[in-house]
Amino acid sequence: MKDYTDYNAKIIDGWVNEGWEWGKPVSHEEYMAATKGDFKLVLTPNVAIPDDWYPNPIKGQKILGLASGGGQQMPILTALGGICTVFDYSQKQLDAEKLVAEREGYQIDIVRGDMTKDLPFGDNSFDMIIQPVANCYIEDVQHVWEESYRILKPGGRLLVGLDNGVNYIFDKTETKLYHSLPYNPLKDPSVNEEFPPEEEGVQFSHTLNEQLRGQIKAGFQIVDLYEDTNSEGKLHDYNVPTFWASYAIKK
Repeated sequence: MKDYTDYNAKIIDGWVNEGWEWGKPVSHEEYMAATKGDFKLVLTPNVAIPDDWYPNPIKGQKILGLASGGGQQMPILTALGGICTVFDYSQKQLDAEKLVAEREGYQIDIVRGDMTKDLPFGDNSFDMIIQPVANCYIEDVQHVWEESYRILKPGGRLLVGLDNGVNYIFDKTETKLYHSLPYNPLKDPSVNEEFPPEEEGVQFSHTLNEQLRGQIKAGFQIVDLYEDTNSEGKLHDYNVPTFWASYAIKK
């Protein structure tokens, strides 16, 4: 599938229409609470981003939400005084950003684009990049690390949610081993028997080498990490870590 990112954007648009958890924008009440410093942001399903991962203060910081549409992270960071830009390939996710911005009366730059291509921002443009779990929808993550490094200012922060690959080993019931890693439907179409792309999109497992070592190879210094589980299901019940989150800085 040559244009799998176009396909994924349409799949995610459909999920948003169906009430996808990660496509539901924050409420007015949540936005107003954030203006008073009361907020919770996540990169993975459950664990809140630690306070010391954010710049202090956030006010005046130029922040990019990379593949971060949906009206969840960016409204909160705007309420805290950030100067925000959101970049996403799903039009429905960007529509959610516009909806919240118009409802709350703030300015945000909304850019539609594919993160597998060169990012449409200049060198040293941002103080922080935030990306909840999203690079499981692209095959090559090294390009994203290198582009993120380029567009961050020296000392800039990269906050990212990462799928560690465990979810791709199991069947849908999360009770049987289903597929060995790596999980890549472009190279092994047999995975589509259990996880058809019209339901799951085209997803990819990524290793620690790709995810964390890849950031280091791009020039980042890893500052902190944490693990998280799915929000529900058998793996969650057994407290099996299925996600990482990383905080890195541009040296």
